[in-house]
Amino acid sequence: MAEDIYDKLSDPLALTIFIITLLIPVAVGLLAMMRTRSQSDFFIGGRAMGAFVVGLSAVSSGRSSWLVLGVSGMAYVSGVGAIWAIAGYTMVEAWQFIYLGRRLRNESQKYDSITLLDYFESRFNDKAGLLRITGVVIIAVFITAYVAAQFNAGAKSLSTAMDMSLILALAISGLLVMVYMVLGGYVAVAYNDVVRALIMLVGLVVLPVVGLVNIGGIGVLVEMILQLNPAHLDLFSLGTGVIIGFIGIGLGSPGQPHMVIRYMSIKDPVQLKYSAIFGTCWNIILGIGAVSIGLVGRILVPDTGRLPDGDPEMIYLVLSSGYFGPVLYGLLVGGVFAAILSTADSQLLVVASTFVRDLYEKVIAKRRVISEKRKLYLSRAVVILSGILALVLAYMAENLVFWLVLFAWGGLGAAFGPALIMSLFWKGVTREGIAAGMIGGSLICIGWYLWFKEQTGIYELIPAFSGALVLIVAVSLVTRQK
Repeated sequence: MAEDIYDKLSDPLALTIFIITLLIPVAVGLLAMMRTRSQSDFFIGGRAMGAFVVGLSAVSSGRSSWLVLGVSGMAYVSGVGAIWAIAGYTMVEAWQFIYLGRRLRNESQKYDSITLLDYFESRFNDKAGLLRITGVVIIAVFITAYVAAQFNAGAKSLSTAMDMSLILALAISGLLVMVYMVLGGYVAVAYNDVVRALIMLVGLVVLPVVGLVNIGGIGVLVEMILQLNPAHLDLFSLGTGVIIGFIGIGLGSPGQPHMVIRYMSIKDPVQLKYSAIFGTCWNIILGIGAVSIGLVGRILVPDTGRLPDGDPEMIYLVLSSGYFGPVLYGLLVGGVFAAILSTADSQLLVVASTFVRDLYEKVIAKRRVISEKRKLYLSRAVVILSGILALVLAYMAENLVFWLVLFAWGGLGAAFGPALIMSLFWKGVTREGIAAGMIGGSLICIGWYLWFKEQTGIYELIPAFSGALVLIVAVSLVTRQK
């Protein structure tokens, strides 16, 4: 069945639709370039984005390869238990849109902050730059792993769909992302995220429905899964530790810089309640769709040997090639490939803002006056350089999209999530407390991943997030008294 992917995309019509889908982001980038005149435009869209764009963009940038490839592959291997992987973040992000997002939007405008580290420095009057420098190091470590995973997933999909080498697929992936990012920055990224979210919706809803029809309905699917492996229909078959870890994935959402800047970019913070509706509905529908694809795929393709390289994360592409015509297949494969890169482009934007705004402008050259034209030039240059580095790392990475993304998600979530929540909701928090939480959360995450995760089965974000909260409170109480 893996060969069907290559045969289907060799159809001239499918190939044409596929290429057009890949080039749509470049066209959006050209349009976005016309309204990208300042650093604020490049990094947060000039705080002029609408509720629908913010809602879908936040969801699209947070899911992508992890959802389309990772969760569907997880459901293919483990069954309905994969639903726990989407439950936690869906609930947390609904709260985030309404409460955390609104406060962050108001506070960031008050301090004229255009990055998360901007906000921390202004909020705590950190003239020494302790929080900014700490944040730069943390972002450099975890975003590197995150972007590498996204490029690896995108290239893997393109390589499978087009039957080309991984290195060529990586080059094409990087070129497409860097072109439209250099052109339009955040505006291009946000609007492309909306397009991708809509295409993802079609694929993750239509594909499992088509699969169910071919199987004979839900009843037949359940009966066949029970015959194959009854544990696949047991919500608790993964074990308590894994389930707690999957639910705890949601704890990472407040600490993702590429997601929280979406809240900072909205024109009217009151509109975030509508973004919450759009984003939550999309999270639920896309998550259930991904799990359904894994279950349907397990019946239609029971032998992993029939998947490209025996990789369960390729089940989406295999089913698409088997059950869609050339037009829809070309659209969905191109859309999924673009969706995978929607997280990579958002994270590259964070890298650019971190090194240009947070490191160069605010630390290295803080005594100089830098023109907006120069800032834009530097931002675009960093996008290109960091993109090339990410491609090299992606080529060296193993095919572990699901777990590599979880590690990076956990590191960022533990470092910035507790710090952001406490800074917005507790007046007694101090600069030293925030620094202790950021550093402690990162170190606990790495240490747990290396030495305790295998023995306990608990996702590293859980102890790291909890440890960071304890450190922030304890250190803040001590330093506040002093």
